[in-house]
Amino acid sequence: MGQEFNTNQPIYLQIVQRLCRQIIRGELGAGDKLPSVRELAVQMGVNPNTVQRVYSEMEKLGVAETRRGLGTFITEREERLRQLRDELMTEQINGFVDDMKEMGFTAPEIIDGVRKNLENV
Repeated sequence: MGQEFNTNQPIYLQIVQRLCRQIIRGELGAGDKLPSVRELAVQMGVNPNTVQRVYSEMEKLGVAETRRGLGTFITEREERLRQLRDELMTEQINGFVDDMKEMGFTAPEIIDGVRKNLENV
């Protein structure tokens, strides 16, 4: 019942990324309650301490808030959620561009390739 995880990155960061992507896609919205620590641990097939670290990291990022006695919720600060979306987009684009440059592609070639790809979507 657990999830597949990449061995090159800590599991808690992978779960943070998955939850952030769910927020970006609109699967989790502002003010939504996240599963309890135990519930998410069972869903992900990880130790509850790992999930506690996930929620702590999300709080540090400003995308989740723990309400004593109620649980952990996605922040209601829409501006922070828009900022998260922009940050993740920039991170993905930077990684892609770095990979392309490493393979020897020029900026015009990258732009042309992206343009052609988007025309086929």
